[in-house]
Amino acid sequence: MKIAVCVSGGGTNLQAIIDAIDNGTITNTQIEVVISNNADAYALERAKKAGIKAVCISPKSYESRAAFNEDFLKQLNSYHVDLVVLAGFLVVIPPEMIKQYRNRIINIHPSLIPSFCGTGYYGLKVHEGVLARGVKVTGATCHFVDEGTDTGPIILQKAVEVKQGDTPEVLQRRVMEQAEWKIMPHAIDLIANGRVSVEDGHVIIDEK
Repeated sequence: MKIAVCVSGGGTNLQAIIDAIDNGTITNTQIEVVISNNADAYALERAKKAGIKAVCISPKSYESRAAFNEDFLKQLNSYHVDLVVLAGFLVVIPPEMIKQYRNRIINIHPSLIPSFCGTGYYGLKVHEGVLARGVKVTGATCHFVDEGTDTGPIILQKAVEVKQGDTPEVLQRRVMEQAEWKIMPHAIDLIANGRVSVEDGHVIIDEK
């Protein structure tokens, strides 16, 4: 299975995917391209170090969002990937792309959806919200992307304990280490081996 990984920042989830492919946690999978909307994203360096093609496609380089969306989809299509992985990609995916890649785009979200998701909840904002509400358990969710914000069919979730004295940064790191870096590679491996299907808006996993 050929995948494209879309990133905006440091690329820690990208690194988790690269490492999981290298150590055999993810099988039957090859990263064809890493795409970032941010030319300064360290994720692009991670890709280059791993010998993976790294491309920047920034909305700032286009006269309109529509022009960006059109070219983004055109460039993505040129790599003929089977799955698009959003690993901290802070760009709204255009409806045309979602339609063309229906149930072939996955995202990692740093909370247990449907809690702390939707517009405004991303990155540290999620963990700030968790701590502000005094929530005792949070986690991460890997899901397919649809036209809503964090509303697509859920593939995997993993819970993480919120500890007394946590800061948003400390909690973010724990959620990444204990949940994000585990369930996203696992989801990719399941999809690569034909063990994931979507029926009536729900994910069915073939538990072999």
